[in-house]
Amino acid sequence: MTHSTGSVSARLPIHSDLDLVRVRQHVRQMTARLGFGLVEQTKLVTAASELARNALVHGGGGRMECTEVTRGGVRGLRLVFSDEGPGIADLDQALSDGYTSGEGLGMGLGGSRRLVHEFSVDSRRGAGTTVTVTSWISGPPHPREAP
Repeated sequence: MTHSTGSVSARLPIHSDLDLVRVRQHVRQMTARLGFGLVEQTKLVTAASELARNALVHGGGGRMECTEVTRGGVRGLRLVFSDEGPGIADLDQALSDGYTSGEGLGMGLGGSRRLVHEFSVDSRRGAGTTVTVTSWISGPPHPREAP
């Protein structure tokens, strides 16, 4: 499988509601520049908004890194949201359908996961949370079959 990543195009702080606006604007601009369709743009911006709000509200603030990626000739965008907050007490519950803390868009981590092609969470009690999401312009690339 060919997998290459570009350099990080942006590192944005998440410490205020204004930063949430900047995250959404940056993700919208990047998806448009890369050629994502409007529906895929909206999905990734919505997921980014929810994940950035989680970092702000639950993690006490954090940051987002945005990177253009390529795999098998397919271009995409990877977003990494990280904070140094208390971590997620029950990750299975937080990822379950319908679970929400009552903040944000009410879609939670599970809803964000459904909006992107790739999703991973690394959370440690007392050491913060990192959520990585990737969306591909024309859907996830197919892995190459071994000869």
